[in-house]
Amino acid sequence: MALRFRSSARLLLCFLLLFGITSGVSAETAEPPSFEGTERVITVRRNDTLADMLRSAGIAAAEAHAVATALLPGFGPRDLRPGQELSLWFDTEEDETLNAVVLEPAPGHVVAVRRGESAWSLEEYRAPQSRFLARVETEIDGGVFPSLTRAGLPAPLAFRLVRALQYEVDFQRDIQPGDRISVAFERYRGPDGELLRHGRVLHAALTLSGRVVEVWRHDAGDDTAGWYDGTGRPLSGRFMRTPLDGARISSGFGPRRHPVLGYNRMHRGIDFAAPTGTAVYAAAPGRVAVARAERGYGRTIVLTHANGVSTRYAHLSRFARGLRVGATVRQGQTIGAVGATGLATGPHLHYELMIAGQARDPSRTLIATEEPLRGPALAAFQAKRRRLETDIATLRGSGGIELAMAPD
Repeated sequence: MALRFRSSARLLLCFLLLFGITSGVSAETAEPPSFEGTERVITVRRNDTLADMLRSAGIAAAEAHAVATALLPGFGPRDLRPGQELSLWFDTEEDETLNAVVLEPAPGHVVAVRRGESAWSLEEYRAPQSRFLARVETEIDGGVFPSLTRAGLPAPLAFRLVRALQYEVDFQRDIQPGDRISVAFERYRGPDGELLRHGRVLHAALTLSGRVVEVWRHDAGDDTAGWYDGTGRPLSGRFMRTPLDGARISSGFGPRRHPVLGYNRMHRGIDFAAPTGTAVYAAAPGRVAVARAERGYGRTIVLTHANGVSTRYAHLSRFARGLRVGATVRQGQTIGAVGATGLATGPHLHYELMIAGQARDPSRTLIATEEPLRGPALAAFQAKRRRLETDIATLRGSGGIELAMAPD
């Protein structure tokens, strides 16, 4: 924890977002707050807790607990990040009566508690913000994720997009030299143009050997949002082609010479080489039918899905905590970790897809688990898609960086 001091008769805290609850009742303030007296700034370091930081700054344990408790509706104890700053406001440098604590969990989000006559109160101020459409386009070189982050897409958005594209694109076979990707996403700015935060990815287009694959973010109107292709078919309604991140195919589907046994035999799945401990995901919603060590396969999970479909995940180093036979799992849920148990020459995932007991090539078999949009829902999606297409074309044609958009 690092401390420094700032003094002023009256210093206006020009923050962009401040959350407020007074005596346990939510209330927004119309203007940013201001405080009188002396400000002491504390910088968060690794493993700091809010209560410990306050006590280290000379605040009594009971008062530190009261402040931390008052902050809870707007800021949880696990939200502290190294490098964040807490502003402690006192009457004067000599009188160390604590009057307020202010912090900024993220750009555009500032939380404060102020001492009242009988209790601490939590306040919030939300500054006006404008939504903009931003766009990046790049050649895919060394993987989709690193290419996007180098082009300027924030890493969290790039990660979520890559996860979504796993349903539509086989990253091991579909990506070729010269392929490109473009992404349209939201940015939110304050009244003075300062960047408050990045919003959602709204659209992505991949040019794969001349074939264009497009996906669209859409709120289906039932309190959920997801990814759809241009016809209104949900991506999440398909089995994941690659049920783990950052892997490469080390052995494909079909006849091969077994690397351990030394003779030719049918390889009923795909092997993905990845470091030990890499998370393995459920390729689709299902129920755990097997979670045990099996001969040759090592630690193995078998999931059963609708319509006689099942998937197998073998050579795992461990199962996910709490996973048991009979449990239901969500698509994309972590079920285990890559290992080298059973007959394996190194850490990898052996992944099988079976329909009515017959092995199918997971990279070539598309199975829909959700219905496409129809009727009014499809019409709403297509109207929204056309508006976004127009905005993307305008932004691309102008050569600009951003385009102002209508409020959400």
